Order: sequence, then C-alpha cells, then structure tokens
Amino acid sequence: MTEIDEEWPEEGDLLICTVKDIKQNGAYLGLDSYEGREGFVFVGEIAAGWVRNIRAHVREGQRVVAKVIQVKKDRKRVELSLKSVSEERRRDTVQAWKNEERANQIMRVASERVGWDDNKSTEISNSMIETFGTLYGALEECAISESALTDAGFEGDWTDVVTSLAMENIIPPFVEIRGVLEIQVWGEEGVYAIRDALLDAEACAEGLEEVTLSCHYDGAPNYRIDIRAPDYQAAESVWESAVDAVKKSMSTVDGSLSIDRT
Repeated sequence: MTEIDEEWPEEGDLLICTVKDIKQNGAYLGLDSYEGREGFVFVGEIAAGWVRNIRAHVREGQRVVAKVIQVKKDRKRVELSLKSVSEERRRDTVQAWKNEERANQIMRVASERVGWDDNKSTEISNSMIETFGTLYGALEECAISESALTDAGFEGDWTDVVTSLAMENIIPPFVEIRGVLEIQVWGEEGVYAIRDALLDAEACAEGLEEVTLSCHYDGAPNYRIDIRAPDYQAAESVWESAVDAVKKSMSTVDGSLSIDRT
C-alpha cells in the first residue's frame, strides 16, 4: 500500500468536494484533494432546518465546501457536513483552493520551461510547501521579493524562472522595497543629526493608508530603510519622498551621504 493510500482528512477540516451521487438520505461527495476518496453527507447535515428535497440544495457535479465531522478509516468512510460551514469560511476555503490550483498551473509552466519530469516538479513543489506553508504562499513571496527563494535556501537557475512567472501572474497583497544609506556626520551634531534625518524619512509614510516605512541601524555608517506598500508605485513614491527628506536634513550639517536602492 502506497503512502498516498493512507492519506485521510482530519476531523474539522474544510474540504473542496464535488457532488457525485444524491440519495434519499444524503449525498456522496468526492474529496477533490484526496483522489479516489469519497465522503457522505447525511440529509440532516445538508442545510439548516428541514430538508424536504436534497436536490433543492445540491446537484450532481456541483462543487461545495464541506466540513469533516467524522473519519472512520477502518470502514474507509468520511462523514461530512455542509450546514456547519459559514459563508465566510466557505468563501475563504474556495479562494484558498483557487489559489493552489493557480499555483500548480504556474509550476507546470515552470516545469516545462526548466525541463523537469513529474517527479522532480513534485519534489520541488513539496519543498516549497514545506518552507512556505502553501505553494501559493511560496509564489506570493516570490512576487513580493525577487530573492524569496534564494533567501529560503533554494538554489539553481530554476529559481529565476519560478520567480519571473510568479511576478507575472500573481498580484501580491503588498510589496516591499529596501534602500541602504551610508551616513557620516563630522560635526558636533553627530548621531543626533543622523537620528533627525531618519525620523524625517519615517515621517514620509505617516498618514498613508497601508504604507509603512521603518529605518534600521546596520552598523555605522550603514543604515537601512524598509518600505511596505500595497503596490510598487506607492512604495516608490514614499521612497523618493524619504530620500528627499534625508538629503534635505543632511544638507544642514557637515558630513557625507550615499544612498542605494536594493
């Protein structure tokens, strides 16, 4: 018996299922994430209240979200509930499923471009899931940061291919950009002038919705600005404002300043 034959959902899991067959006392659902496995939802778990006609609530071929209420491995039986799934959780589960389907499609394209066979593609995908939690989560991180895979320890030319596909096909929830500053002040103002310059930079993000700017000390004379924003346009706009603010502040003291976007 192979390992996949032993895979079962856990009680409480929310699953994407396809209605296979409708009976008088309930319906058989195929478990989309567990190939070849089925579950059964009794009529009392179809919907809240009295269900006169099951077909008024579900139909063959319909994709639904069901909650696992009992797993009987010895009888190879999974009992499910539809009425226990709130509308919010249903939407979240469907969206997560769609995201993973999209991620799998992107990885199939990457496999074709790199020349992987199915085993190699599965191996890489599983490693990404182990590192990032989900395959879509991994690709989302790639869309946010070009170095996400290499920062996580992955190596090879394939990382550029996957990252490029992720950036082309996934809209991240936010983007991050970073800048490095080398600041030296030779006058008596010293660290106070540097502090004021960085505070002026951070003030550029105040009042902006969903935008954060933070300054960090990386060991004199090096400092770092991290910006998180909903999109690159917003991030770059704040970056330009922060650069102008630092330059203006430093122009009043005797020192040196170099700025580099990474």
